[in-house]
Amino acid sequence: MSSPPRGAITAQLEPVVAEAVARSGFDLEEFDVQQAGRRRLIKVVIDSDDGVGLDEISDVSRAVSEVLDAHEHVLAGSYTVEVTSPGVDRPLTRVRHWRRARYRLVKIRFADGEKLVARVGEADDEGVTVLVGGDLRRVAYRDVERAVVEVEFQQPPAEDLVKLERAASGVSQEGDDREDTEESR
Repeated sequence: MSSPPRGAITAQLEPVVAEAVARSGFDLEEFDVQQAGRRRLIKVVIDSDDGVGLDEISDVSRAVSEVLDAHEHVLAGSYTVEVTSPGVDRPLTRVRHWRRARYRLVKIRFADGEKLVARVGEADDEGVTVLVGGDLRRVAYRDVERAVVEVEFQQPPAEDLVKLERAASGVSQEGDDREDTEESR
């Protein structure tokens, strides 16, 4: 008995796997079906605003396995399921990726060739506010060719976080040097 082509299998299974992942409280970031010898390798990458822990990966793995068992006729043979979370080198390609990267340092390459390293602030459907060298800058997603999170081994500077918080809440950046007084709180 021959099995359907890889693309057809993916097209049939991705919606049901995405639904199982969503019921578990996660987003399906990537779904791939590959032939690995006589078996198929099904890779499921999940994420959420709160990250993904090992217990959650185990729970989602069980939920995905149940769905795949119910659709084993599509796979036409044995398979292995691998559920994982995205790596730190995952490109930021969706608005939710930028929102989850808030306060993180990112390396951005623009379509015009410009490159910069910036700290991520408030993200909306059109773009993101970033902090570059102490200055706030608005970046439209359409201008970004590639962006990835940079690994940091220490906490971000508190003053960077304050600037990004004030920008998100609409507080003017002028007057940052003044001390808080009872009246200004």
